[in-house]
Amino acid sequence: MAFLRSACYMLLLVIITPPYAIFTLACFPLPPHARYRVTSTWTHMILFLLHYICGLRYRLLGAENIPKTPSIVLSKHQSAWETLAFQKIFPPQVWVLKKELLSIPFFGWGLAMTNPIAIDRSAGRSALDQVVEQGQDRLKNGFWVVIFPEGTRIPPGKKGSYRIGGAWLATHTNTQVVPVAHNAGEFWARNAFVKKPGTITVSIGKPIDPAGMESNELNAKVEEWIETEVARISQRLPATGNSAMRTDRNSG
Repeated sequence: MAFLRSACYMLLLVIITPPYAIFTLACFPLPPHARYRVTSTWTHMILFLLHYICGLRYRLLGAENIPKTPSIVLSKHQSAWETLAFQKIFPPQVWVLKKELLSIPFFGWGLAMTNPIAIDRSAGRSALDQVVEQGQDRLKNGFWVVIFPEGTRIPPGKKGSYRIGGAWLATHTNTQVVPVAHNAGEFWARNAFVKKPGTITVSIGKPIDPAGMESNELNAKVEEWIETEVARISQRLPATGNSAMRTDRNSG
């Protein structure tokens, strides 16, 4: 059944995406926030399909920790799912990503319309400078900055190397960091065709003020919280207290 649901989802994705990408490109003259609203509508449609066709839902732990003002999100990366859902949880947002992604037909073109921070990861220190320069501009203009410190999708139960870029941006712009853990890879694995039905848990930690911290120190603190929390929610442990959990009934 999961295979058939996933096949139906993929068919609709292929039908919807090309014409919507063309429509999105036609919106290029619009201001960045207006372009984001256009591109994020596609994301909401895809989440709707995942919810009602694949049976893939989510719940939020620590929703009260989401700041009122745009901040830097540093998150675990296990699946393609979080790249979609975070656009609903932390709008409006931009990503720090590999510039090569922008050349992917339709998907990459849509990404380019969201005003991302696209970097050459092989550029070393100059890449960090680019993250700070562009990240400061995006934050100033009311966008959240979402970064996956491990840089690529890591299977559940595994841990990648946490790169310093997100912490570097936080300490050099004096912007608070919101650590995020989730278990999306248990339902939608990397490059997997089948999406398993169930409820993904997204846990949002308390914002971390980088004042007085070095980038390495902040990065280590974020890594420790995320990895500890991923291990906890992956064991399906119940949340304590009603205020700690909010179920998003409209997560599709």
